[in-house]
Amino acid sequence: MTRHIAIAGDLGSGKSTVARILCRKLGYSYFSTGTLQRRLAAERGMNTLEMNYFAETTTSIDEYIDAQLKHIGNTEGGERYVLDSRLAWHFVPGALKIYLTARPEIAAQRVLSDTERQNEPSAASLEERGQTLQERQTVENRRFKKLYGVDCQDHGNYDAVIDTSYLSAEAVAERIILLL
Repeated sequence: MTRHIAIAGDLGSGKSTVARILCRKLGYSYFSTGTLQRRLAAERGMNTLEMNYFAETTTSIDEYIDAQLKHIGNTEGGERYVLDSRLAWHFVPGALKIYLTARPEIAAQRVLSDTERQNEPSAASLEERGQTLQERQTVENRRFKKLYGVDCQDHGNYDAVIDTSYLSAEAVAERIILLL
């Protein structure tokens, strides 16, 4: 069985929800770089988009977050993880690599209606939320290409790509389990 599962994908595609379902079903531990980034942003009084722009000015944020992934990837035996992370596929090469995608308007609606999601830039409409998600993803992709020479949106980096637009999170998790 694959040791870890790395879930990357579009913002609002259901990465966190699917990852938590997989952890529950498989008994894996959960690690989210998004949760870590949100905490770091909150400590600095920033939202996620501001944090992404700030991270372009210093490597310390990415170095800290990526060190957590590298540690998980280099640890022999023990815990298995579902890694909710845009770069886990790169730093944990032995993991099953999954990319989740969703239609932009569906992703924006998911994020807009998620009352537990913290540190998002304010948005008065679905259109505004879609714009902030796209901007954040663009900044992240630009930063990851510059730092690591990788393209998170290149589907060739993954073992499977799943469009979550019209699937329940449970159905997506079941599809991933079949790949183990």
